[in-house]
Amino acid sequence: MTQAPLRVRTPRFVQLQQDNPAAVRAELAAGLQASAAFTQPKYLYDALGSRLFEAITELPEYYPTRTEASIFAQHASEMAALLSVGLTLVDLGAGNCEKAARLFEVLRPARYVAVDISVAFLQGALQRLQRQHPALDMVGVGLDFSAHLTLPLAAGEGQRLLFYPGSSIGNFTPAQALVFLRQAHQAAQGGGLLVGVDLVKPVGVLVPAYDDALGVTAAFNRNMLLHLNHLLGSDFDVAQWRHRALYSTRHARIEMHLDAVQDVSVRWPGAQRHFRPGESIHTENSYKYTPPQFEALLRAAGFSQVNQWRDAQDWFAVFLART
Repeated sequence: MTQAPLRVRTPRFVQLQQDNPAAVRAELAAGLQASAAFTQPKYLYDALGSRLFEAITELPEYYPTRTEASIFAQHASEMAALLSVGLTLVDLGAGNCEKAARLFEVLRPARYVAVDISVAFLQGALQRLQRQHPALDMVGVGLDFSAHLTLPLAAGEGQRLLFYPGSSIGNFTPAQALVFLRQAHQAAQGGGLLVGVDLVKPVGVLVPAYDDALGVTAAFNRNMLLHLNHLLGSDFDVAQWRHRALYSTRHARIEMHLDAVQDVSVRWPGAQRHFRPGESIHTENSYKYTPPQFEALLRAAGFSQVNQWRDAQDWFAVFLART
């Protein structure tokens, strides 16, 4: 008897985040004209920036990616045992989808929803992934969830496991993180949140992870200026700017800055800004937590059951928070 061929699904795509160039230009101009100039970290990730960040994760100084991966490799089955069967796995900031895909076998989700700022970036990754997992329902969602986390009807009903790895939660201030976690609690629909969190540790470990010897992170940070030139129509010259990373003990955060190495006037349509030597553009924060601090945030957001797993050095933690 001939066996019927397995039906291969086609990923569905939903674009909630519509391009609004005027709004982007207004946001960037406001940040550059603030008394202390700043940009949002999302502008680090154009096509080249995304590739540079992938290179950063391979550097010996950059411990978060490999440390988190080791936690999942050792404890994923324990995490799965605490979850219901047939959840929808919602991958926040999915990128190339590889981190979530490594968990398919142990979590066995009924549906995979990949969320990123642009569906166009997701299309190739999801189509490749669908060929590897032909029976799994897959949905791509274009959404800037850093502004507000609301999932479309295509994400399905029933319990969801929101997956937010890589310590990206640290890009939010603690107050912003609490708002985001409350939205995640609601979006989980009775399921949970699996989140990677970078922990407070010695400065000698933290700073090199954001200022490596090869200068890859410096290139990643300075490349944002080229992205701004494209988005804003500005005339940044990367040779006039130097990457700087520091750890603020007061705020328990890494800060990334771009410092002007000389007097610099940056122009864009309708405005300009002069920077003195050493004056900076603040490009990213990465907050670090102690395990009790982050657990308290999860509980304040409404999660009642919290489990955590850490590496042997207590450098990184993965939290599973359930409603």
